[in-house]
Amino acid sequence: MISRAQTILLVLLVLGSLTMGTVLFRMRERAHQRMLTGQDTAPTQAPAVTAPQQATLMVANDDDNSLRGEVYSLPLPADPGARARAVLGKLLDLYSAQDSNHPISGGAASIEQVFLLPAEGSKSVSQGDAGPELAVVNLKSSFAASHPSGLETETLTVLSICGTLHANLPRVTQVRFLVDGELRPSLAGHADLTRTYLTADAAQADAAHP
Repeated sequence: MISRAQTILLVLLVLGSLTMGTVLFRMRERAHQRMLTGQDTAPTQAPAVTAPQQATLMVANDDDNSLRGEVYSLPLPADPGARARAVLGKLLDLYSAQDSNHPISGGAASIEQVFLLPAEGSKSVSQGDAGPELAVVNLKSSFAASHPSGLETETLTVLSICGTLHANLPRVTQVRFLVDGELRPSLAGHADLTRTYLTADAAQADAAHP
């Protein structure tokens, strides 16, 4: 038969175990929360940028369906992908301005990401060689949803993006488009987004309007 003292000791042991389990559970939950919010407490590293540099933007004009090269001084990141996103962000900021000749809402926030890959059909090159590149431009769905519909205005947008990429990253010879990371049949019902665009197409459009 268990004595009263043994019963009290057993109860204390059970209570101690329960208390310790509760403490350990709360500590684990707090550690998990710190891990999830670590990005908020860790210092944010800003993208490496150089002094302002000249960037050429191929700006669309709906008045005569043309592309015009315009030079801006921009602080550009050193990383090519980030640089591509920066120049396209400036281009779309111009289109979202009130006095734009090619009005599109959204601005720089419409660019989700730009990826640079070896160009389709290009021969493999040894490490360190500079071969032609394919730029994959990932747009946000809000940009496509608010883009004016029409073959000419959509084509001008696509070609201005292609031309701006090539003007600032000459190795980019091809461009493909995604919307929210997915293939989309068209930009706003007309410009085909399932194909690969050549940056040379934008150069020809610019040359057609001297």
